[in-house]
Formats: sequence, C-alpha cells, structure tokens
Amino acid sequence: MTNEPDSDAKRSQPNAGTKRARHKRAPIGAPPGTMLPDPSAPRPVISAMRMGEGACTEERAVSIERIAALREQGGLLWVAVAGIGDIEAIRRIGELFQLHRLALEDVAHTHQRPKLEDYPEHQFLVLRVLDSMHPGETEQMCMFLGDDFVLTFEEHPGDCFEPVRHRLRDPSSRLRKNGADYLAYALVDAVVDAYFPAMESLGDRLEVVEEAVVAGSAAAEVVRELHRARRELLVARRALWPLREVMSALMRADSARVTSDTRVYLRDVHDHVVQLLDLLENYRELGASLTELHLASASIRLNEVMKVLTLIATIFIPLTFLVGLYGMNFDHMPELHWRYSYPALLALMFGIAIGMLWWFRRRGWL
Repeated sequence: MTNEPDSDAKRSQPNAGTKRARHKRAPIGAPPGTMLPDPSAPRPVISAMRMGEGACTEERAVSIERIAALREQGGLLWVAVAGIGDIEAIRRIGELFQLHRLALEDVAHTHQRPKLEDYPEHQFLVLRVLDSMHPGETEQMCMFLGDDFVLTFEEHPGDCFEPVRHRLRDPSSRLRKNGADYLAYALVDAVVDAYFPAMESLGDRLEVVEEAVVAGSAAAEVVRELHRARRELLVARRALWPLREVMSALMRADSARVTSDTRVYLRDVHDHVVQLLDLLENYRELGASLTELHLASASIRLNEVMKVLTLIATIFIPLTFLVGLYGMNFDHMPELHWRYSYPALLALMFGIAIGMLWWFRRRGWL
C-alpha cells in the first residue's frame, strides 16, 4: 500500500478575485470522443477502495495496473481519480472499465452541466461540486456507475468524500453491505450536503450587507459585496437546477442499476436539492431587493444633498443680485454717499436670508 502524496503537491491558494481559466472546447467538426488535454490541469492521482469478503481495502496513489489487479479480485470497487491532466491515463482507465468514449470526452471537457446518461455497460453522471480552492466557483465531478464498480473523476485533488470513506472503513456500515448504487447515492449525497454550509454562509453575508445598506455604509463596498453574492448565487443555480432533473431520472423505475431500496434514499437527496433551490431563490430575491434598496437609499441621499445645495443657491440669488447691483461703478448712484448705506445693505441681505429660511421651513422643505 502506497502513502498519500504530500499536501504540497496540491494547488496553491490563488489570490482573492482571481478568475479561473476557461477550458477550451473541442474544435468544430471534431470526431466524437475527441479529448483535448488541458495543460493547466494537474496529473491524476488515483485512489481505490475495494469492499469484498467482509473486508475493506484502501489504497492511495496507485497505478492503473494495480487498479486492474483489484478489479480482478472481485467485490465492489470504488476508484477516485483526482486530476485530468493526463488524457492517456483517462483513456486507459476507460478501456479497463469499458467506458463509452463519449462519456470519456465529457470527463476531459469540464464545461458540462449536470446530467445523467445511460450506456450498455454503465451509467454516467455529471455533477458540479463546490471548489474549495476557488470560493464561489464549482468544478466538474464525473461518476460512472457499473454493476460492481463506481468511478469518480474530479478536476483537482481535494474532495468532500472523506465522510464516505470513514463510513466504508466501519465494518458495520450499510455502505459495506450494499451494492454500487448505494455507494453512488452516498457520494451524490455528500456533494449535495456540501452546498448547505456554503448557502448558509452566503445567507449570513447577505444579512451583513442588509445591515450595511440600512445603515448607509460606503456605496462601493456594498455594491462589490452584492455583486459577489449574486454571482455566487448564479453559479449555484447553474449547478443545482439541472441536478434536480438528474435526481428525478435516477429515481425512475426503469433505471436498471438502481435498486428500489436505494431509490428511497435518492428521494431524500432530491428533497435536499429542492431545499437548496428554495434557499437559493430566497437569497436571489433578497439580493435583488437589497440592490434596489441600496439604489433607492443612494438616490434619497443624493436628493437630500441636491435639496440643501438648491436651498443655499436660492438664498444667495437675491443676495448676489444686491451685491452685483451696488458693485457697479457709477458716479451717480442712490445711497452711494449715504453714511449708513453699508450697514443698511448688510441688514437687508441678512433679513432676506432669514426670511427665506423661515419660508422654506414653513413649507416643509427644511
């Protein structure tokens, strides 16, 4: 049994706000099954767990030859491939488990939406899992469900399946006693449950934004946080809406590889997906309402500022007129040589300003 690879081999944490590189699609007119390598994708790290004869064998960082040997031993086999940077390795695994080339093409091209496809030798399932290295983003997870095996392909090392592995290590666990379909259910359930903490955290952030909007905090910070939250909600919506259809398809009675006992548990996963969608829609409405509230608050503050400036300008219009009138350089001007003309003019201007302020206040403009 080999040791787990050092954690330093995993991806480094990117800077906040860094956008993920978009993978290229197959060229127009390419033959079906064409797989394009992604130079930025990490090389695959393969781990395996075999359940049979009342025991569970767990191996990590194994070779494809070792996977073939474990498959020959029989029992239920779960192979987890983390990293899709080696197209030849993916192709060899596909040949070992007789995977359809169209499904392998979807494994290599990570822009797929959640879906379920039936093939003669297996069922192919695509999910979007939360990316722990890029908050607010998802990555593709592909699953192959066969009669005695489950294969999972992820874009990068690091997954949410450790609770499932812990249950498999327990001799009394139901996972050790049921078939491949129940193991596939447990993996899907782990993916769906990982969305709940993220959605709750997003809800807490929206509450903080709501308090900031009501308190009239800095506009730039509020807009930035609202944009980030609404973008994360959009990403989650793209991942969860098709997943509801996938779960409905898995629960259908014509699914040959899913037993009636497992469909009961799949209904629970479907219910979790519906709950997440309800939360998502509530948060989307809250985000839209906060955006409108923020814009309305900004407009109200702007109107208050404009009102004050308008009142000041209105008060100074007659005062400016008087100053301009008595600032003209004419020799023959009334009150020009009057001893009290200057204080009288100041008193007049002061009286006009006080009178206008009294009038504005009486009209309710102040």
